Parts: sequence; C-alpha cells; structure tokens
Amino acid sequence: MKKLILAVLASAVLVGCKTSPTGRTQIALYSDQQMNQMGQASFADMKKNQAINKDAKVNAYVKCIADDVIAVLPEQYAKQKWEVVVFEEPSANAFALPGGYIGVHTGLLKVAVNQDQVATVLGHEVGHVIAEHSNERVSQSSLLQTGMQLGGVALDMGNVQYRGEIMQALGLGAQYGVVLPFSRSHESEADLIGLELMAKAGFDPQQSVALWQNMSKAGSGNTPEFMSTHPAPGNRIKKLQDNMSIALNEQRSASANGKNPQCKL
Repeated sequence: MKKLILAVLASAVLVGCKTSPTGRTQIALYSDQQMNQMGQASFADMKKNQAINKDAKVNAYVKCIADDVIAVLPEQYAKQKWEVVVFEEPSANAFALPGGYIGVHTGLLKVAVNQDQVATVLGHEVGHVIAEHSNERVSQSSLLQTGMQLGGVALDMGNVQYRGEIMQALGLGAQYGVVLPFSRSHESEADLIGLELMAKAGFDPQQSVALWQNMSKAGSGNTPEFMSTHPAPGNRIKKLQDNMSIALNEQRSASANGKNPQCKL
C-alpha cells in the first residue's frame, strides 16, 4: 500500500508540474474548474460571515481600480467576470481568489491613500491568482495528506472537517477572512507580477514603494496583519526598486495607448 501511495503521489507530481509567470517550477495538481469552485465556495462563505460595506462611493472607487487592473490580465482572466466586494474590516488587507473574486478591507483604504497604492495591492493579490499560488498551496496540502485525503474532499465545502484546511490553502482564514501567509517566494513573485500589472494599467508604479513605506509606518508598535504575514517592507521595497525602470517603461507605453486611470474617492 505504501508503494502504491508513493507511486500515485510521484505520478501526480510529474503530471502537475508547471512553470509560474516568473519561470519558477511549481506543482499545481488541480484543474482551473476545481480551483474556481473552491474560490467561489470560499467567497460565498466570507460574504455570509463578514459585514459588507454599502458605501456606493467607496465601492465605485475600489471597482474602478480593480476594473483597470483586470483589463490588462492575460486573456483567460481578463475575459471572465470578476466580483469585487468591500468588507467592513479594519485590517489593511485585500485578497483575490480563483474564479474571479476580489475582496478589499476598508482598513486598506486608510493605508493605501490613492488609486496607485490601492492598485499596488490589487495587482499583487491578482498576481497570486494568475500565478496559481492557491493551486500550489492546495496541491502541497494534498501531497502532505498521504493518499490525497484533502484532495478527495477539496470541493465539498460542506464537509466541516476540511473547511479550515481548504480556506487556509486558498490563503484565507476560515473565520474572519484574514489573509494568511503565502510562502515568501509566492509573495515576492506576486509583488513583481503586481508591479507589472499596475504599470500596464497606467498606474504609477513608483507608488508601490510609497505604499510599503506607509505599511511600515502603520506597523510601528502594532504590526498590521497584512504586513506581519508578508516579507519585511524594506526587502520588498528594494526588489520593487530593482524592477522599477521596466515598470516605468510599461507605464509610459500604457499612457501612450490612452491608459490613464482616473479613480477617485
């Protein structure tokens, strides 16, 4: 039995090998349809258990930024319908899920003080989706559960026994929807993908640095959850600056093609 299980896992690893947008080898065992179903179920669960912001102006502002970022995603993601929800939650968080779901906490809007800084975060979170980081996490969880126990129930969100594991694998806390840490490699990858996306959408990529400076200041004495579960702001700022010239070229090209975001709160 042990040999059979090892053979199945080895085969799954070989079949599930993919390459991320930055060229990193990853294991993604689940289909897009399966991941979309997980994202849909998790988002529905969060909307049921968390307060949703009803301020039309705030919602229009966030959706305006999200729409501009979505418009420059790879075709398979740009053409799908995305649902954007603003949650009444003081933590400076946001998240995106497979299947076309974006959640933004009202607390983020106090730290990300303009459209470009909000676009930094949304680009980062959508970057997790297009890089299939959730698939990687769920796949890793499945492989750790010998015999694919988690994989066998991954789509059955009604199975309370595994609800927490699935939500965590998607990068969500089952009770409050607080973003849990992806690996540092995932976070760094999402930063670079997000920087490219925001620049292609016409947002100012230099504001990505300002955003993380704001996050660092907000962390004085009481580190926000969003920052505490991610790489240190100083490290990610350096990586963003190292890639800034490329991003600025992307933004100039976007502006020349008429992309000039005008999202205001």
